[in-house]
Order: sequence, then C-alpha cells, then structure tokens
Amino acid sequence: MTHALIVIDVQNDFCPGGALAVAGGDEIVTGINALMADFAAVILTQDWHPAGHSSFASSHPGKAPFEMADMHYGPQVLWPDHCVQGTPGAAFRDGLETTRADAIIRKGMNAAIDSYSAFFENDHETPTGLDGYLRTRGISALTMVGLATDFCVNFSAVDAARLGYDVSVRRDLCRAIDLDGSLDAALAGMCEAGVTLV
Repeated sequence: MTHALIVIDVQNDFCPGGALAVAGGDEIVTGINALMADFAAVILTQDWHPAGHSSFASSHPGKAPFEMADMHYGPQVLWPDHCVQGTPGAAFRDGLETTRADAIIRKGMNAAIDSYSAFFENDHETPTGLDGYLRTRGISALTMVGLATDFCVNFSAVDAARLGYDVSVRRDLCRAIDLDGSLDAALAGMCEAGVTLV
C-alpha cells in the first residue's frame, strides 16, 4: 500500500495576518515538514481564486463575510477575498518545504464555484484531477494535514474516504476556523465517513 501525505492549503491568507486567518495556522509548518520524509509521495493543495470569485462576500452587494448565499450548487459561506491568484496571500507559507512536493493541486479557479475539497469542486461532481493522479501512482492510503480542519481538510478527507482511500487526519497538524460549531460537525462527519482521526 503506497501512502501519500496531502498538505492542504498552508498558505499565507490562512495564517495569522492573512485575509482569512486561522488561529495558529502557522504553528503546524514545522511538524508538517518533519512528517514529509515518512511518505512515498507528498501532494500540496493551493486555494487559487480569480479576483471577484463568487464565494467572496465582496461579489455580493449588501452581504458581509461569513454570511450565507444560495448558489446553483447549494448553500455557500461568503468569505473575505482570499488566496487571489498571484498575490502574496495565495503563496505557500514561508518555511513550508514546497520542494518536497511531488505535485501541487490548485483549486477554486472556476469563478462560478468554490472548491473546498482537494478532489471535487463544491458541486461534488467536477473533479480537480487529484484522484486520477493518485490512482496512476498506485496510492491507496492518505494522511491529511493543513488548513482548515472544518472546511478544506474535512471536505477532502470525506471525499477521499468515499472514493475508497484509507484516510487519516492528523489533528495536531491541522487548525480550524470553527464557524458556528463547524469543527464539531466536521469531526463527526469525518468519523461517519470512515476517516481515522489521529
């Protein structure tokens, strides 16, 4: 069984000082780097939004960040503008060992739909290409770390489990937004999907 480390969205905008900062988001970098040597493959994901993305509150007059909107694919949290393509906020956090990455999967590039999961956009149908990459590499087990536990890590882990991967999430190397109880809901959902929480 070939085992890959999936490092999710360890980017400046999700770390302290960023546009959508996750408390303690920068604290996990050293631990993630130390873990990389234990895996046959390391894949990084990167939120990579065009300016004016439909998930940004600024694209919805009268709406504020963290309010909800109904999209053609379902309910969507409206976020502060973040991880805009080519900006310093979209860059990987300083110190993250990006040279160790076998592949980088960028997501959220379609202006009309958000993409939390490393595997699918938020319509749960449009693939990012990660599944095909892993299968052609013969990878069947995944350990996930990164930001944020209750959104992109959660959606990625649940999708991976549903696709048949053996999935674990290292909670010590993740940090959460915890928006209105979203962390507890995410942990319960991951367990229900068969994800191992370490």
